[in-house]
Formats: sequence, C-alpha cells, structure tokens
Amino acid sequence: MGFETGLERTDSAKSHVDAHELDELVELARDKSVQSRSRLASVIGDLYTGQGHTLSDADRQIMSEIIHQIIHDVEISVRKALAAQLAVLPDAHSNLLKALANDEIEVAHPILVKSEVIRDSELIEVVQYRTMEHQVAVAMRPSLSEPLSNALIKTGNQRVITALIENEGASIADEDLRGLVDQAEEVTAYQSPLAKRQDLSPTLARKLYWSVSAALRQHLTNTYDLDPTELDENIETAVSGLLEAAESEGETAGREFDNIAPLSAKTNDFTIHPEQAKWLMDLLKEGEVASFMLGLGRFSRLRSNLLRRFVFEPGGEGLAVVCKAIGLDKLAFASILVQFRRGRLGDKHIETDEITQAMAFFDNTSLESATAMMRRWQRDPYYQNALRIINDGKR
Repeated sequence: MGFETGLERTDSAKSHVDAHELDELVELARDKSVQSRSRLASVIGDLYTGQGHTLSDADRQIMSEIIHQIIHDVEISVRKALAAQLAVLPDAHSNLLKALANDEIEVAHPILVKSEVIRDSELIEVVQYRTMEHQVAVAMRPSLSEPLSNALIKTGNQRVITALIENEGASIADEDLRGLVDQAEEVTAYQSPLAKRQDLSPTLARKLYWSVSAALRQHLTNTYDLDPTELDENIETAVSGLLEAAESEGETAGREFDNIAPLSAKTNDFTIHPEQAKWLMDLLKEGEVASFMLGLGRFSRLRSNLLRRFVFEPGGEGLAVVCKAIGLDKLAFASILVQFRRGRLGDKHIETDEITQAMAFFDNTSLESATAMMRRWQRDPYYQNALRIINDGKR
C-alpha cells in the first residue's frame, strides 16, 4: 500500500482531519525528498499524538505504518521530536517504537528510558546489538525485570553495570547479585552502589563489606607504617559493628554457653578456667559430642565449620593449636584426638605415628604461637579470602 493511497482511503481520518490537512499529507507523501518526508513525519506525529485531533485506532495504525516506512528518510531532528512524543504514549505502535529504539542514541534515548509499551524482548535485543549508550539508557529505566537486568550484566561493561546497580527500580536475581559482589572485590565502582541496594542479603552484604575492608587494609599497609595485626583487629571490629544485625553462624545454638565463656573478640587470651576444662572433657567422656563441640567453639571463638575440620582432619595440628591456646593440657589433647580418630575411622585401628607426631607438635607449640594463630583463624572468612585475592594479584 502506497503512502498516498493509505491516506486517501482512511475514511475515519477524513472525519477528524480537515480537507486542507489531508491534501497536504497526500502531497507530502508523493514527494520523496528528505524535506517532504520530514514534514510528513512531523505532521503525522502531531496527528498521532492527538495534538488538536482525535484519531481512531485504525487511524493510528495507518499513521504508524507510514512513519515506520519512511523513518530512515526523515531528518534526525524530526525523529528526535517524534521519539520524545511517542515515548510517553501508552498506546504507541510497537513496531514504530522498536525502530526508534534502534535508532541513533539521541533519538532512541527517550524510548529506551521512558516507554512502557516497548517489550522486554525488544529491549534485550537493543542491549545485545546496539551501543554502550543504548545499554546505559536501558539501565536507567524506572523498573527493570530480572531477565533484562541479566542481559545488561552480560555486557560486561562496567559503566552499564554500575548504572544498573545504582537503579533502585531494577530487579536483579540472587545469582546475578552474588556474581556482582564477587566482581566487586576487584571492581571498586560496584562497591558503593551495591552496599546501598535494599535487596542485598545479609550474607552478601557481609561478604561485600569484608571485600571493601580488605582493599582498605591493603592501601593503608602500603601507604603507612602500620602493624597489620592491629589494623586487622580494628577493621574487623568496625565491620562487625556494621553487620551486627545479621545473625552469626551458630549464635542461637551456642546461647546455653554464654555464662561459661564470654565472647570477647578484643582479647587475645583464650585460656579457660580449670573447672571449664573439666566440664568440657566430661562432656566428651559422656558421649555428648554435639555439646562438646558447642563448648569448644564457644571457648575458642572459631567458626563451627573450621573447628570441625580441625577435629577430624588427619595430623591433628589444628586441634593441637586450639587445645594449647585455650589451656587444655597434653593429656586432654590426646584424649580428644583419640576419641575423634575412633569416630572418624569407625572404631578401627588408630595409627600410633599420627598420635605421636601430633603430641610432639603440641609440645613444640608455645602458648604465644597458638594464641597468634587463633587470632588469624578468627578473621572473617570473607575478609581472609579478599586479602588472598589482593595478595595474589600482587604476585
């Protein structure tokens, strides 16, 4: 269907557009020059957006088809004005919006940011095949679905992803958020906007804060003559204060032991009272393994998964350090070691060499060394991991 034919047979349009305007549209449609095409698009755009006229749905459909066919012959200033008009219309034609969304960014921008008619699938195509400026514009929409956010993340462009993270109206899947927090260990631009997101879980927030703290620690130790151990303690205290609302691992399970061993992260003294040591060993003798592990965790102030590893791993060095630091004697250490080796091996034969070497390690480990090692193990795992990443990057 030619443009002029379409205009001439639009009966409904004739009822709303006067004869002079209709004649002008027909003449413009017959003229193939850029100026005429631009004028035609401008006039139809005014009609389409209802400036002085009321068009039926059929009228709008025909107007949209005409503009869609001539859009690339129209001056950019006209396309910009048309895009700005159509971006806020709730009934704009989908194909026309798609064409404008894939136009130059100065034309596409209002469509990409404001249009509520253009579909996610069409926006994802824009993200995949158009420029970074188009991607940033999409990231600025008032609301974004998880698939659309995922497409923006897959661009790998830091500017695009930063704009997405800063958008409070963007829905980001948990898996994508985890990936962004991992990337934030190296991409500092992500750190601040991620920390402000309301959909960040306590676990991810904790990991993010430790990553930022590790980077700060590296900068301070490189710039100033500071004691790394003291700096670690200060950073850990500060970050722990920010995260105190989140429940720490084993907090509820260990409440029954609160009156036995105070949890002070600011002291280097792990030594427990002889009566506490006796109580702990009695639990083990009575077969109360779960209670024994809770008590040992409370006294050592170590994470439960780390403590379980020390108790069951071959060699017994980690367990020796824990026992030495909290003040258990050699006999108590040997009893714990043998008890858990039996459990690990199903009450089978225990290698005496392993026990002998572990006992020698216990004897050769000083209280000071054990205490220092315990302080290192107390560091939050996310903090330690972030430090390792930074140190690996320096090699």
